[in-house]
Amino acid sequence: MKLRTGIIIICGVAALNLLLRPVVCRYDLTADKRYTLSRAAQQEIQKADAPIDITVYLQGEMNAGFRSLRRAVYDMLSDMQRYNRQISVYTPSEEEIDIAYKRLDQSGYGPVIVHERQQDGRTAQTRLYPYMMISYKGRNIIVSLLQQQRGRSGEENLNASQEGLEYTVTEALHTLTKDKTESIAFLEGHGEQSEQDVYDWSAALSRYFQVDRGVLGTDADILNNYKALIIADPQEQFSDTDKYIIDQYLMQGGSIFWLINGVRFSKDMLTDNGITPIIPLDLNISDMLFRYGIRINPALVQDLQCLMIPVDVSSDPLKPQYQPIPWTYSPLLLTSQNSPVTRNVMQVSSSFTSCIDIVGGEDGLKKDILLATSTASALTPTPAEVDLTDLSIHQEMFKYSYIPVAVSVEGCFPSVFTHRMPPEGINQTGGKKDKSVYTKQIIAATGNICRNEWEQGQPLPTGYDRYTKTQFGNRDFLVNALLWLTDDSGLIELRQKTVALRLINDQKAHGIRTRIQTASILLPLLLILTIGLPFNLIRKHRYTR
Repeated sequence: MKLRTGIIIICGVAALNLLLRPVVCRYDLTADKRYTLSRAAQQEIQKADAPIDITVYLQGEMNAGFRSLRRAVYDMLSDMQRYNRQISVYTPSEEEIDIAYKRLDQSGYGPVIVHERQQDGRTAQTRLYPYMMISYKGRNIIVSLLQQQRGRSGEENLNASQEGLEYTVTEALHTLTKDKTESIAFLEGHGEQSEQDVYDWSAALSRYFQVDRGVLGTDADILNNYKALIIADPQEQFSDTDKYIIDQYLMQGGSIFWLINGVRFSKDMLTDNGITPIIPLDLNISDMLFRYGIRINPALVQDLQCLMIPVDVSSDPLKPQYQPIPWTYSPLLLTSQNSPVTRNVMQVSSSFTSCIDIVGGEDGLKKDILLATSTASALTPTPAEVDLTDLSIHQEMFKYSYIPVAVSVEGCFPSVFTHRMPPEGINQTGGKKDKSVYTKQIIAATGNICRNEWEQGQPLPTGYDRYTKTQFGNRDFLVNALLWLTDDSGLIELRQKTVALRLINDQKAHGIRTRIQTASILLPLLLILTIGLPFNLIRKHRYTR
């Protein structure tokens, strides 16, 4: 009877094990929910209706930080497979990895060189390829798993990479699986940046959008098919007709990215003569921006945290001697960690930048500062002049902190044409709207952060400083701005995910290393003796009686 009962129990347990084998039960007990996929990520994964092949190239010998990143990658992919069984993860074998690395090199995805100091003082170098390739319906996207930012330690960069991992992979899946490509437009006709000036930014945006350019006519519905409108550094006034078309586009739910200077200056005069006047730049749109809760001041920002420029300090013109001098009119703007647009984005380089005032606190609009100056800033009201021969810095001038330069605004906007008649000659299918549906805008009081330079017929990356050979965060900020403006699913909010950084104090760890090793050896032995010796004595006493 007992044997039969035992057999029944064993068979029952085996059957229950087989039935529950496909069921995976997991509970994320971490405070930052690092092992839980967001709802937006789940929806993007479940949208795929064909197999998704993912190849992870982060292989080889690596330090603890990269091993943690690799483990986080595979954990996240495992979670994604729970929501879509068509996702397959592939790791190249040792025979295939060299060929794969050569293909990555040819595609412009070079290795990351990791320098590590060993215990004996020698420095070891490791070549790693922190990439993955996602394939879907014959299309491929290579994703960089490592985010590197100047000024952060290696551990902080790896931690930021883990924080942005879910967004990076989900955004790539979104790009591959979306049914149609949305369109955005660069506005022309007011002296805006040319196609050549924003070539690098446009190329980066073409991965996500159909990028068009054009001028406005008299058709008030001409912009309705565009997901976002970019107004990049205009220099000429807007007519009432143009203002009406832009305003009604916003009322219909369109998004706008304004890059507007508050001052006018001449770069050619500064180059040729070493001096340029700066005067207020009147574009006839101040009333629009004020209605939307923003005012761009006609003042010039200076900052001690700025770019360096080479200046000839030699008295002999035949023997020039260049020395780097701080150029306070090119501030390095701080990025906010509280917005998905600028989180984990490097400083943004700018020049001849204005400042922003946030107005209309009772308008119900949500306003967030995206870019600001440092804690040592100055304001130069216009009219004034900039003179290259006077580069002296007066510390008492730099008394301002965190002057806003770029702001995001979202909500239902009032029309600037409320209680006003539309301009003559306007063609509009529907009637004039005085209140917008929920939509978004970003206003930046600097026009040249989107401009790229050219070298030997090739465009340089937006935000690249040729003198210091440093890449700043301009392109990341600009691309993130458009993704935020056009995001309807909340996908961009994944950039807000935070993973607590728990770093080991290397100096303290090395100081107590011997004690830890000794304790690791002796404590198990003492535990065995403490439990085992009394047990054996009791057992011996019981059975020898």
